[in-house]
Amino acid sequence: MYPEQMLIPMRQELTRYGVAELRTAQDVDATLKDHKGTTMVVVNSVCGCAARNARPAVAMAMSHGIKPDAVTTVFAGQDREATERAREYFVGYPPSSPSIALLKDGEVVFMLGRHRIEGRTAEEIATDLTGAFDRFCAPVASASAV
Repeated sequence: MYPEQMLIPMRQELTRYGVAELRTAQDVDATLKDHKGTTMVVVNSVCGCAARNARPAVAMAMSHGIKPDAVTTVFAGQDREATERAREYFVGYPPSSPSIALLKDGEVVFMLGRHRIEGRTAEEIATDLTGAFDRFCAPVASASAV
């Protein structure tokens, strides 16, 4: 585990944009269990360039017109219990730090693992995220509106 003082700027890089921290397994369950709608879970990380680009990408994506109903984060290597619990919801995906999951009604519909973050710019990652927001978070037009 890293000294908490060292992580404060990395945490704030997300929380200042309204991303809610989930610090315990109970926090994760309260947010994800039986949740209807869309939730983005950012697995934050200290690790070098991948995390360095993932956090700004999330910030860019948060300015998009269409967003998930809830945007949350767990911190790998620090809030271990919360991170392990969040990963239990990512059925079919191996643990990855950093990573960004988009869940709809409790099911992962989009996942960016480290292999799709590392070596890419924040802008490229944000484009992937906003594309997923448009696809999975946009309101469904009712048949009567047609």
